[in-house]
Amino acid sequence: VSALISGAAADGYSSGEALNIMAKLIREKVGRSFGYEWTSMAYQEENASSSTSIIFILAIVVAFLILAAQYESWTDPFAVIMGLPIALLGVVIGVMVMNLPISVYTQIGVVLLIALAAKNAILIVECARDYRAAGKSTEESAIEGGRVRLRPILMTSLAMVVGLLPLMFAMGVGANGNRALGTAAVGGMFIGMICQIFVVPALFVIFQYLQEKVKPIEWEDIDN
Repeated sequence: VSALISGAAADGYSSGEALNIMAKLIREKVGRSFGYEWTSMAYQEENASSSTSIIFILAIVVAFLILAAQYESWTDPFAVIMGLPIALLGVVIGVMVMNLPISVYTQIGVVLLIALAAKNAILIVECARDYRAAGKSTEESAIEGGRVRLRPILMTSLAMVVGLLPLMFAMGVGANGNRALGTAAVGGMFIGMICQIFVVPALFVIFQYLQEKVKPIEWEDIDN
């Protein structure tokens, strides 16, 4: 015996929420004696959501390899990559405040956020590396990198947050997807902007110390 059920999400609910509720109802009302499968758009959405974790991993790996080639170091990129979970914490907080589910749109916002949050960390690490190469101590380099890059980070991040606010509070057709995407980007960027200013310099000190333990820095101007 089989049955085909066709439907759509009610007003104010996303397709992801509708799929979750449908699966929950099947488990509660039918039990495990019957199975179910998704078809059409529901099938495509389920497949897309299951492959999201692979996309996250690939995005982080690609970012790490590019930074490793740019810095010619395997440790400095960790100072950038390790700052990304802070931005992900902002996504979780934003979704909880807005009472939104973790949907495909939220996951797309997280992928976008990986590049945007890494950009702030790259600015700090790059500047700190320059100060270290100029002869300052690791701690002084990290502090100066955070201080010098504070204004550019605040300006670019706040400009992006303000620009995405209409998407976060979207109304009308497609509002659920726009809100999920905007909330992920705004929440992650805002929290990441605040926390990365303090966390990334500390991470730079840790990984720069480890790198110099293995490969001491080579000064260009030995006399000074």
